[in-house]
Amino acid sequence: MIWQLETIVFVLLIASALLALRVRDLLAAIIALSVYSFGAAFMFAILGAVDVGFTEAVVGAGITGILLLLGVYHTTRKSFD
Repeated sequence: MIWQLETIVFVLLIASALLALRVRDLLAAIIALSVYSFGAAFMFAILGAVDVGFTEAVVGAGITGILLLLGVYHTTRKSFD
């Protein structure tokens, strides 16, 4: 049963990584990267490294997501017409 769950999480990781690379909207890319980080944290927890999973969830999805959002909102859009 556990390998099916690992496969589902792994497919989620691949899909969210590809989505983050393909979208043109920065907010959508940040959300996709946060989903990837939560998926990686869940994968670590499934594999028995709960402390690494918790750290990935806090740092990878939490702090990094907030810093990326703040960076996007503090920049301005420039048009090169």
